[in-house]
Amino acid sequence: MSPNQHSDGGNPVSTILKDLKYTKEHEWARQDGSEWTVGLTDYAQGELGDVVFVELPEVGATVETGKSFGTVEAVKTVSDMYAPVSGTVTAVNEQLKTDPGVVNRDAYGEGWFVRIRPSGPGAGKDLLDAAAYGAIIGQQP
Repeated sequence: MSPNQHSDGGNPVSTILKDLKYTKEHEWARQDGSEWTVGLTDYAQGELGDVVFVELPEVGATVETGKSFGTVEAVKTVSDMYAPVSGTVTAVNEQLKTDPGVVNRDAYGEGWFVRIRPSGPGAGKDLLDAAAYGAIIGQQP
C-alpha cells in the first residue's frame, strides 16, 4: 500500500504541510533564512506517477515568479516547474540527477529541487497557505 492511500483502498490522500507555502501549479516553497527551498507537492508527484527525469537550472541562474525553471518527466508526461519567487538559484538538488524517484518517495524532504535567493523584498507574499492549497486540490491540510 502506498503511504498516501487509505487502508480501506479509497482515493489517495496527499500530504499538505502547514508550514509550507504553495503555488496553484503545485510547487511548494519553504523560507529558510534568506532563501526559499522549492519542490513539487505530494499531490503533484502522485498525479504524475513515477518520476524518471528532472531538469533543473544551473546554480547562478535567474528565475522569475510564475515562469518555468525546469521540468519533471514521468513515465507518461512531462511537466514544467514554475518559480514561486523571483531571484537567483543558489543550489540545486544534485541527487535528482541519479535518483529522480526521490521526488516520489520524499517530496517535501530529500526530493527538493532548488534553493532561490529572492531578488527583492516581499518574496512569497502571493503564495498560498496550506488551507488555500488544500481547497484547490479538494483536501484539508
